[in-house]
Amino acid sequence: MPDPAALSAGCILASLVLYVLFGGADFGGGVWDLLARGPRAADRRRLTAGAIGPVWETNHIWLITAIVILFTAFPGAFAVVCTALFVPLTIVLAGIVLRGAAFAFHAYHLHEERSVGRWGAVFASASLVTPVFLGIVFGAISSGRIRATEPLAFTGGAKLWFSLFPISVGFLVPASFAFLAAVYLLLETDDPGLREEFRRDAFRSAAALAIFSGLTLVAAAVDAPEFFRALTGRPWSIPLAAAAAAAAAGAIAFLALRRYPLARACAAAQVSLLLIGWGMAQYPYLIRPDVTVFSAAASPGTLRFLLGALAAGAAVLFPAIFLLLRVFKWEAISGTPRRP
Repeated sequence: MPDPAALSAGCILASLVLYVLFGGADFGGGVWDLLARGPRAADRRRLTAGAIGPVWETNHIWLITAIVILFTAFPGAFAVVCTALFVPLTIVLAGIVLRGAAFAFHAYHLHEERSVGRWGAVFASASLVTPVFLGIVFGAISSGRIRATEPLAFTGGAKLWFSLFPISVGFLVPASFAFLAAVYLLLETDDPGLREEFRRDAFRSAAALAIFSGLTLVAAAVDAPEFFRALTGRPWSIPLAAAAAAAAAGAIAFLALRRYPLARACAAAQVSLLLIGWGMAQYPYLIRPDVTVFSAAASPGTLRFLLGALAAGAAVLFPAIFLLLRVFKWEAISGTPRRP
């Protein structure tokens, strides 16, 4: 049986991958809401709201699961992250709350109140700002700037996270979310005009994702050299990079051929591999360079109980989510969309 600490860390990574694939696409939908222009902007916004509406609360389950595992299995690492990255984490939390509240007022209003537009602006802006700071948090814990050997305090202030590598990751995350959303939204409608608009958006965001991926790699070499070596110098580095590149090429090719279900599968694989690569390069560290999965692990009894609880929860959660998707999203999942 794998080490319980390593298995718990793997569960965090799996939860984050699911959060990116589902919740990340929701954030990306908000980005396209923010950028919607032209005569069909209202149709684009209605389509985005209709796609997000049935599942947006459920998608946060995966982030909550990751946080609960980190808090329970690695309490020392949780304390260091929350202390050192208090400011960006607070912005992320505020963004998630504001975004959810604004979406409810924006999408479910019963009357045409004049404030609906303002709520829409809050929803769209929070959809862009929140992933930026979420990316900054991930970049900061890989950068090597957070030293857990020092007393827990705001010893470094903003310099712990306001540097080249974390900021580059901060731009990479919304680009990947916008790419996922554009590809997903293609399967939420059979309106030819909207499909063409989101197809163009998918190409644009794919280009942005490629550019920010390259810039992040350069930033890692300059600002986080240990993480860069771990990302590029392991036996799995080249095969993983090749798989991600193949998925990216597949997504573009299938978009060009208008084979949208296959493009969606490739886009999801591409973004998942980016995150999995980050997790594998980060291992065995939770926070570089001082906190490892094993040094921060809770007692073996706590880890075993946690893993048992996760297994029992998964037995209930996954069928429930499948039922939810089956009821509300089956047309999009099966590739037989309806008009908005």
